[in-house]
Amino acid sequence: MLDHFTFNVPAAQYDAIVAWYLAALAPLNYTKQFDYPGHACGLGTSPSSAVFWIGVAKDGAAAAHGFHLAFKAEDHETVDRFYKAAVEAGGKDNGTPGPREMYGPNYYGAFVLDPLGNNIEVVDKTAH
Repeated sequence: MLDHFTFNVPAAQYDAIVAWYLAALAPLNYTKQFDYPGHACGLGTSPSSAVFWIGVAKDGAAAAHGFHLAFKAEDHETVDRFYKAAVEAGGKDNGTPGPREMYGPNYYGAFVLDPLGNNIEVVDKTAH
């Protein structure tokens, strides 16, 4: 079971990256649940669900790049809204919303590269 996930970004990009994720994940009802300005913030739908954290890389440490992270959606419409919001916020298309039979018969997902190039997905796996 996942307790939390944190990735670090360069200090100069922290505010922009947080703003991008808040816009892109708004269709999933993610908001800033915890905020340690200039250090880290936890996003989720409630304080107990704030498992997605963004932090500032410390002491010149390299920020994590190249990860893939998938968020669950309750329906296809939420996947579609994520994709639209993420692209409008400046993300780059990495797979428009649609079925992905190669991952399973009910797999409906969308993929967007965040401003750092990380592959962010929202997926609905319910039968429709």
